[in-house]
Amino acid sequence: MVTVLRALLGLAACLGAMLPGPVRALDRSQLAVIVNVRDPLSVQIGEYYAQQRRIIFQNFIKVSFAPNRAMLTREDFEQIEEQVERQARPEIQAYALTWAAPYRVECMSITAAFAFGFDEALCADGCKPTRRNPYFNSNSRLPFTQLRMRPTMSIAAQTFEDAKALIDRGVKSDGSPPKGTAYLVSTTDKSRNVRSALYPQVDRMLTQDVQTQRLTQDEVVDAGDVLFYFIGKDRVEGLETMGFLPGAIADHVTSFGGEMPESGQMSALRWLEAGATGSYGTVAEPCNLPQKFPNPAIVIGRYLRGETLIEAYWKSVLMPGQGIFIGEPLAAPFRRDNK
Repeated sequence: MVTVLRALLGLAACLGAMLPGPVRALDRSQLAVIVNVRDPLSVQIGEYYAQQRRIIFQNFIKVSFAPNRAMLTREDFEQIEEQVERQARPEIQAYALTWAAPYRVECMSITAAFAFGFDEALCADGCKPTRRNPYFNSNSRLPFTQLRMRPTMSIAAQTFEDAKALIDRGVKSDGSPPKGTAYLVSTTDKSRNVRSALYPQVDRMLTQDVQTQRLTQDEVVDAGDVLFYFIGKDRVEGLETMGFLPGAIADHVTSFGGEMPESGQMSALRWLEAGATGSYGTVAEPCNLPQKFPNPAIVIGRYLRGETLIEAYWKSVLMPGQGIFIGEPLAAPFRRDNK
């Protein structure tokens, strides 16, 4: 564990050194929206997202499978994957899914399965590491062209109203850039507080518009300027009192946060319902290996450089096979171009 933390700290420090340079981020022409035609909510979300993000019809991919299951078998997934591959243009670099469930493909998250294809090396039997993410902390702008993988995010919601609000927040965030705070919370839950050693690295990445609050407590309440919120806890109280800025990213280290719409712990979906624009959770027991969760310094640093939410978030997880990314993929509060 100590060796892993040192490695992650080193990567974050390197990122801090290169922060000043802006990047050219993923754009709407490189993202495909995947809808399940047998799921009316998926179709509604996909059509609204395509409209709001001006996604061309060639990047609107239709698949057909029985909806609202928590998990797909490998065989079921590979049939869906085949439908997608027949329609995906080679220019496509990333995918947006339009459902909360299914969120899992056997031992993998569905976003990892779409990104890499089904691969048991991305799973773990017990408290073991998995295959690494080649996109991790990468400067790649073209993950499919360069790395043969397509980072994937689910625009997850239980209702169209929630999905619309999420999409609208993402669109509104573009090029804002917001003045907000990164809340980095160390809790009394020692097994889930494993990322706190990474928090000091965030300080060197912040700007005059983005401040940091490193807190030692089990929750935050009544904060109206939340741009980032990272915590380790199985349930996070006080979300109804928080004011998340458009484009905000928030997640918690726990075992089954990626289960949606409900979990025996707290589902990551609660973050989006509270007003965050992106979140993350694991769908299978990850143990408390920090490399299976977002590295706050990396996601914050890359977001501040102008990368989209899907790019910054995906690049922050070294071992994402068991974790699902949810939110509005193209949100880019610090983007400097007009695409």
